[in-house]
Amino acid sequence: MKASTADGKEDPDAAEDGLPTPQRHYVVAAVLAAVVLVVLDGAIANVALPTMAAALRVSSSQSIWVVTAYQMALVMTLLPAAALGESRGYRRVFIAGVVVFTAASALCALSPSLPWLVAARFVQGIGGAGVMALAVALLRFATPLRLLGAVLGWNALVIALSAAAGPTIGAAILSVATWPWLFAVNLPVGAVVLLAARALPRTGGTGRRIDGLSVLLNAGTFAPLVVGVDLLVTRPALATGLLAAAALSLTALIRRELPRTAPLIPLDLLRDGSFRISVMASICCFAGQMAGMVALPFYLHHGLGQDAFMTGLFMTPWPLATAIAGPVSGRIADRVSSAWLCAAGGACLAVGLAGAALWPLQGNPLLLIPFTIASGLGFGFFQTPNNRNMLLSAPRARSGAAGGMQGTARLAGQTAGSVIMTLLFTLAPADTAPRAGLAIGAVLAVLAAAVSTLRAGRRVAEKVAA
Repeated sequence: MKASTADGKEDPDAAEDGLPTPQRHYVVAAVLAAVVLVVLDGAIANVALPTMAAALRVSSSQSIWVVTAYQMALVMTLLPAAALGESRGYRRVFIAGVVVFTAASALCALSPSLPWLVAARFVQGIGGAGVMALAVALLRFATPLRLLGAVLGWNALVIALSAAAGPTIGAAILSVATWPWLFAVNLPVGAVVLLAARALPRTGGTGRRIDGLSVLLNAGTFAPLVVGVDLLVTRPALATGLLAAAALSLTALIRRELPRTAPLIPLDLLRDGSFRISVMASICCFAGQMAGMVALPFYLHHGLGQDAFMTGLFMTPWPLATAIAGPVSGRIADRVSSAWLCAAGGACLAVGLAGAALWPLQGNPLLLIPFTIASGLGFGFFQTPNNRNMLLSAPRARSGAAGGMQGTARLAGQTAGSVIMTLLFTLAPADTAPRAGLAIGAVLAVLAAAVSTLRAGRRVAEKVAA
């Protein structure tokens, strides 16, 4: 794979040693700014659902499609976007993703009704997939190996801060403007990102053809999966049918892609034990994290009697601790075994969630703060080294597929955590469901830590065999 600098001159050393400064700094800035754009928009939209429902004169349940459409498009197109990036070049597809996302933001702002808004959000998700699938591939290409852990740590920092700041920024915008401005603010930010993206290296693609039927089977797997999960409690019969359709599509997709050297769903990468273990651990950890993040506000509100503002305040230490831990763990991961870092991070997350679930608070929510800090630190120390290992376990030419699989594992775990909490709120009393969710999250975090240690065991076995 060859690269060239922003002025078109070929840089033969970039493929091995990263890009020279200051171009590397421009690339990292452009990629992280695009990631902020995508993550922040998702968090902002969530807080505005009641306002949108009232303005568009629809029910609360109907307004949720504003979020569901975005998530569905994102998960449906992550792997195809990664494959397209490998085929046509990371730079080209990444910039196209930013253009589509920004243009769809304008359509969202101009939407006169809920169907128009949902359709625009779906297109926005497609653009976001182009950004999220190829962000880590571009960071890997631009960054020397000795600095890759630190850069991935900054990526985790950006994602954590964007997710944490989203509700606050959304509330601030709604306090002075109407809901369309939530999407209109993306336009100048998107323009700045596109200007900065001029520094991205012109990576050559493989020219490999993208199989249209496999793309359709991929959509047929994830679209009914997302909708089926949402309907699991309210319409179980329909949800079961959708989940069965998703399973059939996935089976057909695997059979079709299995013989290929570079399959759409990265079966070639999943054959590698280290990559496979990282994916499994990521799903477990994100499921535990999501269960905790959903359960904690309900525990604060119903169990400890806090209002919405104080609930948000007590939740803040978690993402802030994650933001601090990300860069630190990234630098440590360049020197220490990522398997043991991930195990320690998963254990710390488990301690935080278990403490929040079991500690006798006696009505004092201040006692939760050490546990939320521990949860955030643990998640930050797990996420960065696990992503680094996943990325470096893949050949350089398959960095796009590795990035797509990272995003897919994250969304799969978050979906599983949400389903767990939905079932708990349906089956258990409102005063016990949140603490049960925190406890289940702790178990999943322990499982993530245990799975991560398998990587260390594999390396020991390989050294003994050698």
